[in-house]
Amino acid sequence: MKKILFLPLLQMQSGHHQVAEALMDLLKNHTEDLHVKKIDLLSYTNKSLEKVITHGYLNWIRYAPETYNLAYKSFFYVSPTKKQSFKWYQPLFLKKMEQLLAEEKPDLLVCTHGFPSYLLSKLKMKGKCDIPIINVYTDFFINSVWGREGIDLHLLPSQEIKERLGRKYQIPNQQMIVTGIPVHEEISKTPNRKQHNDRLKILLSGGNSGLGGMLKLAEELKGSSNLDFFVLCGNNKKLYDELLSWNLEHIKPLTYLSSRVEMNILYEEVDAIVSKPGGVTISEAIRKRLPIFVHSALPGQEEINLQYLNRKELIFELDQKSSLEKQLLRVLKDQKKMNRWEHAVDSYQQGIDAEKPGEIVDLIETLLYQKTSRRPSESYYQSESFHIART
Repeated sequence: MKKILFLPLLQMQSGHHQVAEALMDLLKNHTEDLHVKKIDLLSYTNKSLEKVITHGYLNWIRYAPETYNLAYKSFFYVSPTKKQSFKWYQPLFLKKMEQLLAEEKPDLLVCTHGFPSYLLSKLKMKGKCDIPIINVYTDFFINSVWGREGIDLHLLPSQEIKERLGRKYQIPNQQMIVTGIPVHEEISKTPNRKQHNDRLKILLSGGNSGLGGMLKLAEELKGSSNLDFFVLCGNNKKLYDELLSWNLEHIKPLTYLSSRVEMNILYEEVDAIVSKPGGVTISEAIRKRLPIFVHSALPGQEEINLQYLNRKELIFELDQKSSLEKQLLRVLKDQKKMNRWEHAVDSYQQGIDAEKPGEIVDLIETLLYQKTSRRPSESYYQSESFHIART
């Protein structure tokens, strides 16, 4: 039985974990005799260290977002001419990664976070890893941490990123497939969306941790007379209890939804989503053809995502100084704006090479059963699954 090891980072639920789980479930549902496993390298190295880093990260973006944003762009989103060394902790984690590979003995490695990819790239170029590696990107850009040398396959968010990656790092075109940011197959694709005949329903999503000024947003909507709101509170029980205590018919708080079937049903019930620009949430909304309004962005990754999404006209950025309800209605009732947004979504989706479950499974399985270590063999590039994805 072949074994695939998925490598996100940290234990907190994030896009890195959601993408890994989406691909793991996809493989479980469409293959046989395949063992998939997910491991966070930091917890494997030291559970206490992982908890400290997670706690520190959440506090940093909550209480000092400007400094986090500066640090992220200075160290993790730098020019390709600046080498990312991580010298002070690289030896420890390289040793732990070698230990992990020796213990687990995987046949294929799938990285959904840049740091494991970086370490595996180093090991491969040192001749200490002969296992095929796939990078699966979970944002609409690629930071400078991700490994590039020795990576066998890149599953990319967009054609723009593919062109940039090939141009800057001379990665062969055949090793890059645009899949979009993978979302769970239970989030079904909506080919055409129509607004409901009754009052418009809006989904407010602040992320799994409940960050993003959700209470302030909800306070503004207390007196709304034209819209109904579903508020995803994530793990923020304080926010949930506060909204529940209002006992307002047009504002319905929801706790964390672990069921993707329930999430898919919720997407079907609403007419638009107000969210942060996280890669997975935005990709799910695009898949459901839900108009996307961005109310705020966490520093670092989300701010860079926001720049891309604005440039591609895939979202509507809200002005926090203006009425939320008026802004929503102004856009949703303007057919020209909605047509322009529909065109932007069509353009983005047309750039995806492989999106269907069978196509992605074929890509992963084809690489899994190759006998090469550095990159897929020529037979991989000539395989039926590769050409299906390319066309």
